[in-house]
Amino acid sequence: MNHVRAALYLDFDNVFSGLYKLDPDVAVHFAEDPGRWLRRLATTATTDGGRRWLVLRCYLNPAGWVYRTDPGEEQPRLYFSKFRPSFVRAGFDVIDCPRYSSTKNAADIRIVVDAVDALSADTRYDEFVIASGDSDMTPLLQRLRRSDRRTMIVSPADAAEAFTAIADQVLDSQQLLALVQGESVDLDDEADSEVETGFDDRVVAVEGDAPASGQSEAYEAFRSALTREYTTATEPLNMAALASRLRAQLGPSVSDSNWFGFGSFVRAMASLTLPNLRMSQHLLWDTSRHPAPKAATATPQRVVLPDPVERLGDQLDLPRMPQPWWPAIYRTLAEYAQSQRFNLTQCTSWARDHLREQGLPVSRNAVGFVVRGTSFGGCPLHRQPPPTADEIATAFVGNVLSRADAAEITFSDEEIATVHAWLGAPPDNSAEQVGRTEKPS
Repeated sequence: MNHVRAALYLDFDNVFSGLYKLDPDVAVHFAEDPGRWLRRLATTATTDGGRRWLVLRCYLNPAGWVYRTDPGEEQPRLYFSKFRPSFVRAGFDVIDCPRYSSTKNAADIRIVVDAVDALSADTRYDEFVIASGDSDMTPLLQRLRRSDRRTMIVSPADAAEAFTAIADQVLDSQQLLALVQGESVDLDDEADSEVETGFDDRVVAVEGDAPASGQSEAYEAFRSALTREYTTATEPLNMAALASRLRAQLGPSVSDSNWFGFGSFVRAMASLTLPNLRMSQHLLWDTSRHPAPKAATATPQRVVLPDPVERLGDQLDLPRMPQPWWPAIYRTLAEYAQSQRFNLTQCTSWARDHLREQGLPVSRNAVGFVVRGTSFGGCPLHRQPPPTADEIATAFVGNVLSRADAAEITFSDEEIATVHAWLGAPPDNSAEQVGRTEKPS
């Protein structure tokens, strides 16, 4: 059986703290049951067989902590040492990394040293998985690439492009949350696809892929169910709804195998080579029986942005959207926070669907970008009392400007006012807000 010899280095403080800002419940599940997501990660985004974990290392500051989100807790701090036994039971070598300054521990240095040492080991490691959003490790990724090793970054935040661009695969915060929750990890989403007005009229080819070992029976059940849906459909099928139905029919085999080793519903479906299949970003249809959706021939118009906003888009991947859409996103997220128990995966889908009802084709990626920025800007949606639309806007724009400052993107006072106006945030106290927001590594 083919397998990938893999080494995983987890900066626990960085990943857990980042996840906790986004979704505390999922972050705790990540730390309490690492074995579950580790098994799923073994079959996520691999083409040469599942990963065999030869090295599992967790770098953890036992004195580290975060504030609990429930104010009723007797102990207001949640200490990282609580989770040490969970990683030991999952097979990790847990390395204590106490802080040696007010802001840094030795985790990043230890990871670099250990990974470089692994390059000269007798065993050849095919892939290095670096679980951290710390862009200080960019030189490590460059060193691993020079040694012709595959690399994956697992990041809880919007990591710097210089860090992610050099990796072969990036598992972002939304995909990581899906992995931990046992949901489909959709690796086919384009990170810069924020406006869902155009369709890519194509078939996604999957060459050389095969179901994970031991999954042939479940895969054949998937083939049968999907073929039946496809051949009996009288109109184009919504892929999200279809994936949900198949997940319910097939049970845990979908989540446990991460779509039979293909990593997403789209790739698993494309592996079946259904006749006359065409797909857009949301629909699939049989060209011999179904007329192409009208939107399939539409060409989305490029949104013209003010110069400072354009620069943010180029440097920070800020979604390229018309100005009126931003306040609508904040209002929709505030409505979600008021009416739902927060879950990032559900939140992005819920907000996208409600924005579509308003005639705004905003993608889940764009919604997720705003949710992450709001959380790292100090105003998470799970906060009690729930944040208002203005608070969401202020936190998000403050975080964007804070990240711009960290990336040495300089703006005049007039340009900062332009950014606030375009992104729909109140301009008052913008300088103070930038100073208060957190800067993801």
